[in-house]
Amino acid sequence: MHPIEIPNACLGVVMPVYNEEKTIHLIVRRVLARPEVGELVMVNDCSQDGTWQCMQELAKSDPRVRIFSHEVNQGKGAALRTGFEKVNAAIVIIQDADLEYDPDEYPNLLVPILIGRADVVFGSRFLGSGMHRVLYFWHYLGNKFLTLLSNMFTNLNLTDMETCYKVFRRDILRQITIQENRFGFEPEITAKVAKLRVPIYEVSISYYGRTYEDGKKIGWRDGVRAIWCIVKYRFH
Repeated sequence: MHPIEIPNACLGVVMPVYNEEKTIHLIVRRVLARPEVGELVMVNDCSQDGTWQCMQELAKSDPRVRIFSHEVNQGKGAALRTGFEKVNAAIVIIQDADLEYDPDEYPNLLVPILIGRADVVFGSRFLGSGMHRVLYFWHYLGNKFLTLLSNMFTNLNLTDMETCYKVFRRDILRQITIQENRFGFEPEITAKVAKLRVPIYEVSISYYGRTYEDGKKIGWRDGVRAIWCIVKYRFH
């Protein structure tokens, strides 16, 4: 990756959270350890475990942390919509509250924006160089299919549309209104970014996927919804 100095506190992290009591302290500690992180906006989507209490403790421990909560569970897209409204940093990244994605990769993801090449960066699990946990074949195939279908409708050549790691200049986010409440957010934001015709880059990332026993939440119904969203937001 291009050797540039990453400015401190240049990045705002938006983290949707639902029933992540077991991992929330560790992932937040890892996010806040990154010097480029200037703020962490966490949105609790009406968790049913001790997640909200953990978030309150974390907010007291570091002034960069701001927390918000939904009274009714609405989904990842709804939590991100709230987070995008609250974040103030000039560059914004999405970070899941589990341990599948590594905050140590923030610098590589920031480079295309900082050197003026990109307005949006996708972290790709399929470009090659990072470590990947070996898990579900059908999930992998589903991701590849959804990315292909999305590319057909957006005329992009992404390798990983469904990735968590998406980085935006905040002024780009301000031009987009998110409608999807659940995992349909991914094809929706991709379609709407494509319509803006801004420069988009991909950067290879590692992926430490988890099993359903570990707490993975996405299922086949979300895949069906994603197909609908790919078509819908091409013409919406």
